[in-house]
Amino acid sequence: MCTPMNQALIRHFCDLRDGIHGQAVSREDKERLFATATELLDPVARRALDEVNADLLLGTGEVVASGVTRSREGGLNAMWSLTWPEQRASHVQPIAVVAHYGCDFHHPHLRGNTVGDWPLNVFDAADAEAQLDTLRVIAAGDAHNLVFQESYHLMPAIETPVS
Repeated sequence: MCTPMNQALIRHFCDLRDGIHGQAVSREDKERLFATATELLDPVARRALDEVNADLLLGTGEVVASGVTRSREGGLNAMWSLTWPEQRASHVQPIAVVAHYGCDFHHPHLRGNTVGDWPLNVFDAADAEAQLDTLRVIAAGDAHNLVFQESYHLMPAIETPVS
């Protein structure tokens, strides 16, 4: 049985081979799919970030979603950010899950603030749910990289060990 992560890669590679994204060919249709995908991903992205908030930030964080916005270059973005007091005081980026569809991209991708691209092939609620592990990895990668950039003092779970 193919894992959800590998299924996403297969769909991604088939899109490249076939010149489509899902069933969409035009940029306009792909942008509509992107907007739907971000709506479907919203509860899943929030769940992944809420888990980081509970485990690493001891509930001190807040998840904020941007909704779909257009970049200066003409692409589309949607971001779910997890901010917390230590992060804001240190002036480092929040932990994030970012959906982006660059103006010159064939199809959209997921990333974090410090973690690179992963295919975004979400066309229904089941596809969105299947991305939970990917979103967890993106959030965990961001948490790791922010600590590497700044300090373990960013993480309340380290400063206030839970027994």
